[in-house]
Amino acid sequence: MLKSLKQFYDYLINHSPKLLIIITLIILPICFQTFKQSPYHLLDHLSLAHTLCATFLTIIITITITILAFYFLNKPRIIYLVDFACFKPPSVLRVPYATASEHGRIILASQPKSIAFQVKIFERSGLGEETCLPYPLHYLPPNPNLIDARDESELVIFSAMDSLFQQTGIHARDIDILIVNCSLFAPTPSLSSMVVNKYKMRSNVKSFNLSGMGCSAGLISIDLAKQLLQVHPESYAVVISTEIITPNSYMGKERSMLLPNCLFRMGGAAILLTNKRSQRKHAKYSLRHVVRTHKGSEDKSYRCVTQEEDKEGHVGIALNLDLMVIAANSLKSNISTIGPLVLPVSEQLLFLFNLLGRKFLKLDLKPYIPDFKKAFDHFCIHAGGRAVIDELQKSLRLSSEDVEASRMALHRFGNTSSSSLWYELGYMEAKGRMKKGERVWQIGFGSGFKCNSAVWECNREIEDPKNSAWADCIHRYPVNEPEIGKI
Repeated sequence: MLKSLKQFYDYLINHSPKLLIIITLIILPICFQTFKQSPYHLLDHLSLAHTLCATFLTIIITITITILAFYFLNKPRIIYLVDFACFKPPSVLRVPYATASEHGRIILASQPKSIAFQVKIFERSGLGEETCLPYPLHYLPPNPNLIDARDESELVIFSAMDSLFQQTGIHARDIDILIVNCSLFAPTPSLSSMVVNKYKMRSNVKSFNLSGMGCSAGLISIDLAKQLLQVHPESYAVVISTEIITPNSYMGKERSMLLPNCLFRMGGAAILLTNKRSQRKHAKYSLRHVVRTHKGSEDKSYRCVTQEEDKEGHVGIALNLDLMVIAANSLKSNISTIGPLVLPVSEQLLFLFNLLGRKFLKLDLKPYIPDFKKAFDHFCIHAGGRAVIDELQKSLRLSSEDVEASRMALHRFGNTSSSSLWYELGYMEAKGRMKKGERVWQIGFGSGFKCNSAVWECNREIEDPKNSAWADCIHRYPVNEPEIGKI
């Protein structure tokens, strides 16, 4: 109840300039109607009502001007997304089902139950035949090391950055802010330092390296870039989202740790943001909202992703097998926060009436899920796995077309962690679906458990990018996905 009142209070305060303008526009005609007579005649017949009306009008105008002046002087800078580039793995790194199954049978030859579990996951994963793994994980048996992990980092990050520079025409020395997020690989020197040194960026570039925040870290990086761009005018910021999986291959038999082996694949994205007004006509999108929610718990069963050691001493990444339930529960918190920011009043009232009915009148009602299709034209749901996408589609009452980008990104590139949202947005662009004025909702899930979301508005008509990660295969999508694929 207190949280709902807080949201209502925030909404009322944030929109007070508009409300005061409306009140003023209503009162002005009434007052002018009252003062139709000439000023001299009016002074002779001035009544108490007229005096009060004039006083009230003066106060309203003064307050309105003060609030408007304060609002415009402190108005947040608009953040523009100029362009983004996704890493496209070379076809030599492809891991079709047959290869993944064969390698699994060789590496886990003494563990038939683990082999059967992995085959079952592959069949239901929603991944296609073109997902890729880094070079070291193609060896039999894999024996990755720090140098191999560095090599994967350079391949993914530098390829994405080179594509971004080519698409936008900016130079490395134009970049004022650099943010790199990679959850599981945090070497020293950092990945952000690696990028700064590679491209010979300026010595005063503001460099940040985020780690340990799971698949939702991409939107955390976007939020950090937004906050920095609010206080550094006329700046460019580059966000690099990736997950380096070379050092995280698991060789044991714990099911929760075998699951990442089946789902995670190579991927990364580089995003160029700016607050320069001169880029308004050239930028693809404007950032409208970023919402971060974190439902932490000491209960191990609730945690989404943890790095653990099994009984045999093998270290791996453990995924909670109830991911779809966790994702749905975490999404509820995010919806309650982002709803008042984006939903039309009609949907907000329905949500409010449902809440009041359940909390105060004790009515046996299911929680009302707003129709977010009235606020958004497109959806990018983190491609963490088929089960997660299915659950979110059901929870948000979305159509198959609404989640098409998520399913196809999972099919073509696999779970690329925090960068999956950008492969999905790239899919929509490649299909020619992004039109001026349309809004897209990015929803990311990660360890902790975090649910973060961002709202972007399309600034202009976007043509099919010729050099995108989807350029050579978009004509084959969408594809039909069987519930169970046979290996």
